[in-house]
Amino acid sequence: MIKRFFKFIFKIILWFFIVSIGLVFLYKWVPVPITPLMVIRHLENSDVKKETLWKHDWVSIDAISKNLQLAVICSEDQNFLIHKGFDIKAIEKAYENNKKGKRLKGASTITQQTAKNVFLWPQRSWFRKGLEVYFTFLIEWVWTKERIIEVYLNSIEMGHGIYGAEAASKYWFKKPASKLSQLEAAAIAAILPNPRVYKANPASNYIQSRKTWIVKQMNYFGPLDYLKNE
Repeated sequence: MIKRFFKFIFKIILWFFIVSIGLVFLYKWVPVPITPLMVIRHLENSDVKKETLWKHDWVSIDAISKNLQLAVICSEDQNFLIHKGFDIKAIEKAYENNKKGKRLKGASTITQQTAKNVFLWPQRSWFRKGLEVYFTFLIEWVWTKERIIEVYLNSIEMGHGIYGAEAASKYWFKKPASKLSQLEAAAIAAILPNPRVYKANPASNYIQSRKTWIVKQMNYFGPLDYLKNE
């Protein structure tokens, strides 16, 4: 009986590795059609009578303004091009701040956020965090930095029922993602910490101040070159 139980557990673990690695390799080239968060939000709002409960239009990285790519990097993870999935200095800083009783801060990189958004669920737990670490390593090993940004910008929540850069750009600024200006890109990046509450347009005083800060960081950062850092 015990032998059969462990054999069953082994099969589950084996199939988990096969499926997860297979999906990561598949998504290296294939667009991500749907994420767990989209399904969860759909179920949460199942009583809302709408033709579609979410907007999600996948576009290639070439169809997303470099302004938006740079804005989210400067806003969310300025060491994205040089780390291997985890920003150790940011983690140490967050740990020290949290230990001192200051406002709770996270240190998730864009790769970690991509792993969570594409493969996992939003609730916090040690088990989910462990899976996030696993998928983060896997993504950094299989995908390029440019592909990580492409998947990230096509999958994350950018408004209530709005997922991905193209849908967000059309919703907030009535234009395709390829046409976003620096200020418009900064506005979208500014709402990412809480996209269901904040609005990119019209921007509140808080979002306006974040926009200004993000634009300054973009100017400090300089040109965005993925190949230089691969």
